[in-house]
Amino acid sequence: MFSNIGVPGLILILVLALIVFGPKKLPEIGRAIGQSLREFKNSTKGLIEEEKDKVVEEVKSEQQPKSNEL
Repeated sequence: MFSNIGVPGLILILVLALIVFGPKKLPEIGRAIGQSLREFKNSTKGLIEEEKDKVVEEVKSEQQPKSNEL
């Protein structure tokens, strides 16, 4: 996603953020962004685990022999 930005682009973004938000607000904003990303990652990981569990249960139920087939 950020592979095309490069070091000069990152420096420019940091300088602009420093000018817009100021040196006192920048750590708070960074912390809030980090927490938001962590929560998003944990949420998506939880959703993926739920879907995996559903698929495993479906596969297990399909693999069990059915008594009506005989």
